[in-house]
Amino acid sequence: MRLALFEPEIAGNVGAVLRLGACLDVPVDLIEPLGFQWDDARVRRTAMDYIDHVSVTRHRDWAAFQASIGSARLLLFTTRASQSAYDFAFAADDVLLFGKESAGAPDHVHAASSARLRLPMRAEVRSLNLAMSAGLALGEALRQTGGLPG
Repeated sequence: MRLALFEPEIAGNVGAVLRLGACLDVPVDLIEPLGFQWDDARVRRTAMDYIDHVSVTRHRDWAAFQASIGSARLLLFTTRASQSAYDFAFAADDVLLFGKESAGAPDHVHAASSARLRLPMRAEVRSLNLAMSAGLALGEALRQTGGLPG
C-alpha cells in the first residue's frame, strides 16, 4: 500500500503525512509541483525525525507518477465522490491518492482513478484536513488488509 499526494501545497501537511507513513510503515509519493520549497531543513522541521523512517518518492509530474505505479489500483479520496471508504474493499497493493489542499484533484486525475472514495462527514462542513483524511483512509485500508503494524 502507498499514500500519494497530488501537488500538495502546505509543508506542514506533508510533514504530518510523512510521519503517518513512518508510523504505519507505508511509503509516500509526492507528485510535483509542490506548493512550497522542498529543502532538508524545512522537511525535517515539518516531519521531525520521522523522515528517517519513511520511504519518500518525489515525481516530477502526474505522468511520471502514473508510470511508477504500474497496474496498482489508484484510489482517489475526494469530496466529489459518493462511495464511502468504509463500504469499499481495499487491497494490499492499493495506492491511496489525495488532491491538493486548495482545489482537490483535477478532472484528468479523477478519470485515471480506479475508484473515487469519500470519507463521511457532516453536510455542514466542507472537508477534513489533508493529513487527517490520509490518516483515516490509511487506517481503514490497513485494518481491512491486515497491514497494521504491531
